[in-house]
Amino acid sequence: MFVDSHCHINFPELAQDIDGLLDEMARNQVTHALCVSVNLPEWPSVMALADAHPNIYASVGVHPDYEDVEEPTVARLVELAQRSRVVAIGETGLDYYRLQGDLEWQRERFRVHIRAARQTGLPLIVHTRAASEDTIRILQEEGAADVGGVMHCFTESWEVAQAAMALGFHISFSGIVTFKKAEELKEVARRVPLDRMLIETDSPYLAPVPFRGKTNQPAWVRHVAEHIAELKAVPLAEVAAATTSNFFRLFQRAAP
Repeated sequence: MFVDSHCHINFPELAQDIDGLLDEMARNQVTHALCVSVNLPEWPSVMALADAHPNIYASVGVHPDYEDVEEPTVARLVELAQRSRVVAIGETGLDYYRLQGDLEWQRERFRVHIRAARQTGLPLIVHTRAASEDTIRILQEEGAADVGGVMHCFTESWEVAQAAMALGFHISFSGIVTFKKAEELKEVARRVPLDRMLIETDSPYLAPVPFRGKTNQPAWVRHVAEHIAELKAVPLAEVAAATTSNFFRLFQRAAP
């Protein structure tokens, strides 16, 4: 069986047919999915899906790309994280690719999430793009190793993966690893130990080959696992078992 460790099925592209999405997951042996929060105004839609479906979990957090939204505080994140279906803090992190200028607010928001994770004991879901040095530095400074987490939709170097794993983080691969030109990322996937790996779709984005360019969905996480099995020259069942076990070991509130 497979678990999609990161998706956004509350987004309009997918929310209009949740029953069909869940049926497709079942047909592809995708047993569970984590619906990840990107801002607080839309968090209730994430929570509603987790409350309604026993195989869907939720996180709480504000994505670094979102400007001019309700700014989270440690107290607010801790309060919302008390809901039993919330298994992680995030998505949080740094993104210097899409936004430019003085991004100190982004770094401070990241610190707020790490502090909330430490207070709740929940793992972090970290997004980093064109900001890996600051991401690792802030994780170190704020003691994120106390809770660990996942570097989601990983696209960085092997050196960044090593630094993250040294802090107790897992490395999660999305459909990007199946893209023909992602040679450096494929090499990272070969080197990351299976016991530190997760798989995800980040749906509705980044559909894997052979569905590239289409609206992604959790059922297609299976294709990420198949490609990783090819890269590592191991049976698909081994990748499935390891990534599923890793998910439930990391997100301890989630029931297998």
